[in-house]
Amino acid sequence: MKPADIIKRVQEEKIEFIDYRFIDIQGTWHHFTTPVSQISESVFKDGVGFDGSSIKAWKEIHESDMLVVPDPDTARTDPFYESKTLVMICDVVDTQTREPYHRDPRSVAANCIKYLRSTGIGDQAYFGPEAEFFVFDELRFSNPSDGSGATYAIDSTEAHWNSGQEPKNGDSNLAFKIRAKGGYFPTPPTDTLQDFRADVALTLEAMGIEVEALHHEVASAGQCEIDMRYQALLNMADNMQWFKYVVKNTARMYGKMATFMPKPVFNDNGSGMHINTSLWKGDQNLFAGEKYGGLSQLALHFIGGLVKHARALIAITNPTTNSYKRLVPGFEAPVNMAYSARNRSAAIRIPTYSTNPKTKRIEFRTPDPSCNAYLAFSAVVMAGLDGIQNGYDPGEPLDQDIFFMSARDLEGIVTAPMSLDHALDSLEADHDWLIKGNVFSADLISTFIDYKRRDEVDSLRQRPHPFEFELYHDC
Repeated sequence: MKPADIIKRVQEEKIEFIDYRFIDIQGTWHHFTTPVSQISESVFKDGVGFDGSSIKAWKEIHESDMLVVPDPDTARTDPFYESKTLVMICDVVDTQTREPYHRDPRSVAANCIKYLRSTGIGDQAYFGPEAEFFVFDELRFSNPSDGSGATYAIDSTEAHWNSGQEPKNGDSNLAFKIRAKGGYFPTPPTDTLQDFRADVALTLEAMGIEVEALHHEVASAGQCEIDMRYQALLNMADNMQWFKYVVKNTARMYGKMATFMPKPVFNDNGSGMHINTSLWKGDQNLFAGEKYGGLSQLALHFIGGLVKHARALIAITNPTTNSYKRLVPGFEAPVNMAYSARNRSAAIRIPTYSTNPKTKRIEFRTPDPSCNAYLAFSAVVMAGLDGIQNGYDPGEPLDQDIFFMSARDLEGIVTAPMSLDHALDSLEADHDWLIKGNVFSADLISTFIDYKRRDEVDSLRQRPHPFEFELYHDC
């Protein structure tokens, strides 16, 4: 779509406002709005200015001027605003150099595809994420800075802990609660969120984002999954931002709240984001072949790259301290970097639903939906490309239930880091594969590591945890 097409659309659809959106390192979507009178074709070349020093981990105050340049191909009408508003996702540009800002995650994703094409290996990477999330009826938390205490409380009408709850506000407790780990595919009245998920899917479809499936997930307390049809890397990263936005705002319309936090509920399943991916050249799926699981040798080397760099990669695909409360050995968590066909206990699964070569892909099961999709998808491609370029061997597949294998049997298998701190250490020591082709900059990686250590790891480390009082108050 050309800038002139946007101007025409604005006039024909009687658009009232233009909303400019961009993403920070954390994965937070930011926006500002202008009246429609301010839009012109020059905006798509000259950009619109904003204060980069007010965005975490971006610019210092003495160098704060930055520009957003809207991508006309991303234009969509916002489904929640009262005033008719056209939203465009933007690239961030430095005012001095007029070059893409190297800490802009969307620029990283664009660079990743440029680098893929420059290698001659392929020309596109396709992604199909399966993002899980919780829908709560209530979430309260408090962390006062005076150190007087810390609390959180969640609630869901579906949750098993409400089976004996006295009715509130004249309502009745009609049972039909979801047992812990018993939420996979129940029908109503046990599943109370079908209409919610349907509204999310219909909103996405109306925006041109194709949905493949929607269902309740395993955990009690309102865990859901809605799957979008695969798209090229940059398009899918854009769609992930819209997906989270629609889920959260639809939940609010229902008087509920949605969270993509990986492990909000103790002693039940966490929320992952299995990533289905494949590399293509023209109309040829480079992952289809005659090797194990119907994969090509190239695909096996791609897996070898994921295994080789897994501990560093996971710092980007699982970037929160809470991520590692899901990645706990001994539970049904994808912590062992083995690959296998059909086998959901392996961190890297080869789906076998179809024999059509065009459907051949790998499913990386370790990531979670707290990640920044632009950075996570790009990092997965860069790890895989490094595996292809260096011919990394992924080892033998493990065609058994890894969750019941002994420690001795698992010797030599790469495991996920035990904490974000450990993952960041791995990323600090192993990131040369990310900066190939200037896809990630060394500055972006060091900024990411420093921010995560200072604002998340160290901040959490300094705070007493409520469970510590149960353990140690009488020591």
